[in-house]
Amino acid sequence: MYETKTIKEKIKLFFIIFFPILITQVSLNLMTFFDTVMSGQAGAVDLAGVAIGSSLWVPVFTGINGILLAITPIISQLLGARSYDSLAKKVQQAIYLSMILAIIIIILGGLFINPILNMMNLESEVRFISKYYLISLGLGIIPLFIFNTLRCFMDALGQTRVSMIIILIALPINIILNYLFIFGKFGFPELGGIGAGIATSLTYWLTSILAILIIHKMKPFKEYQVFSAWVKPKTKHWKEQLKIGIPIGFAIFFETSIFAAITLLMSEYNTNTIAAHQAAMSFSSLLYMIPLSVGMALTITVGYEVGAKRLNDAKAYGYIGISGGIFIALLNGMILFLFNDYVASLYNSDPDVIALTVQFISFAIVYQLADAFGAPIQGALRGYKDVNMTLIIALVSYWGIGLPTGWLLANFTSLEPFGYWVGIIVGLSTGAGALLVRLRYVQKKYDKQQNPSVD
Repeated sequence: MYETKTIKEKIKLFFIIFFPILITQVSLNLMTFFDTVMSGQAGAVDLAGVAIGSSLWVPVFTGINGILLAITPIISQLLGARSYDSLAKKVQQAIYLSMILAIIIIILGGLFINPILNMMNLESEVRFISKYYLISLGLGIIPLFIFNTLRCFMDALGQTRVSMIIILIALPINIILNYLFIFGKFGFPELGGIGAGIATSLTYWLTSILAILIIHKMKPFKEYQVFSAWVKPKTKHWKEQLKIGIPIGFAIFFETSIFAAITLLMSEYNTNTIAAHQAAMSFSSLLYMIPLSVGMALTITVGYEVGAKRLNDAKAYGYIGISGGIFIALLNGMILFLFNDYVASLYNSDPDVIALTVQFISFAIVYQLADAFGAPIQGALRGYKDVNMTLIIALVSYWGIGLPTGWLLANFTSLEPFGYWVGIIVGLSTGAGALLVRLRYVQKKYDKQQNPSVD
């Protein structure tokens, strides 16, 4: 990160940071994408099993990852203020916290995985695959959380290309491992959807090891000596990260868990409908990586400028990110509209599943526009360390408005399963509008703090 003077310089720096984040996020999402697609080629039961498992895992992972993301604005603001001495300690404490959170998730998963799956009206084979897919993923939770913490540190330094390189190395390995474990090639056991969980777990270990080696051996990371002179765990540092991270995590959890809740509610429909819903959801999640990456880039750039007390520059980055995200979303919608049949056929060869998937994709085109507006604003607010109101907005818009709307439309109109997707659109749109109001308020508040004469 460095100071910029003109809009042109800001746009250039923003996209230097943004594109590697985008490639990283897309590649990470592609792991789940290939889990779903390759499991679907093994059979509709495997696809449905992985779909249910992913729907339960993703909101938990993204919610906890929100807590880990808190280290990004902390490091960014320290860099902007040129407070370099405490960076290594902050990262070490964040690693401790990530390991504790991973252990808690593993314990809770062991306690509740069976009761949750038993509550759902699933075929026995689908339930079996879902359970052991999740257990397989659990083997990689600790290295995954460590990697995400280290990645946040690298990204906060503006070195987003390094995270990108790590994931680009890991992705083809993940695909190969999927091929081996799902289909039982070259002497490996044929495990179907469960094999996808094993492959992804092994990939998490790889990314964590690569990140540790790079930070320990390569410039500019080794200059911060993150793995030298380890300090003892201190709850004071955890409290600082949790104060920012818990609202971020819950806000993300409320957004992503609505999709899991809808998938669970749709378990009353047949396997083909569940498979089609998950196929469309998987691809739309891939598209969501664009506004999410814009938001992550805004957290870095806005946080850096806020730390340096250059508030006009922080606002400029916010406008650049939001307008860029919306433009890309419009382009995505057009492409998805033109090639929806091709996208649907990637997931399954059954004509009935393909036809249903195409219908779900038509709703995804609309709601990804709301995502393109809301996610960048959330990223900008994180750069200001303003996270509590975002949590409230997420809870009300997604669970107070979106989900009830979807349930009513699904159960009392002819939309049936598609009613849930209309509810998603309503919730996301409401949240995006409220977030914009909050961003304007926060910007004015900071302006007044720096210049009390500002009205």
